[in-house]
Amino acid sequence: MIALISDTGMRLSEALGLVWSDVELNHAYPHVNLVEHPWRHLKTSGSKRLMPLVGVSLEAVKVMHQQKFSTQFLFTSHTSAAKCNGNSASATLNKWLKQYTEQGVIHSFRHSFRDRLREAEVDIELTDQLGGWASPSIGQSYGSGHTLKQKYDAMQRIVLNTSP
Repeated sequence: MIALISDTGMRLSEALGLVWSDVELNHAYPHVNLVEHPWRHLKTSGSKRLMPLVGVSLEAVKVMHQQKFSTQFLFTSHTSAAKCNGNSASATLNKWLKQYTEQGVIHSFRHSFRDRLREAEVDIELTDQLGGWASPSIGQSYGSGHTLKQKYDAMQRIVLNTSP
């Protein structure tokens, strides 16, 4: 879960509510199609988006895909057809994180995601689209937005180097 969130900037509930039909690994630009489901609503209309999978988020989803069981959900311990239990998942992940950092909470990955995009000089409009944040200008909602390739290329610029 942490690997998926860290390199995508997804909200915890967005990641928790994913099903395998939302994931497209066999594509030139592997991605997640974030859409609303009966068990998990999206926070804003901008939250519905194609989210490229890069770095550790891509590797984590590939490992999960190889190990997937006979369920449609990626995270079965906190999600069912009835509900997505983000509060429980958040408490569990925050408890785990406290072992390794004093400041870390699961939501901080979303903040650092935006900081990484800023540091990579990704323009604000693309940053808002990637994070599913509301656009400050009505003009930014015109047209079809950035392409999946543009999003993928921007995401490649923020992949953390995990090599020793």
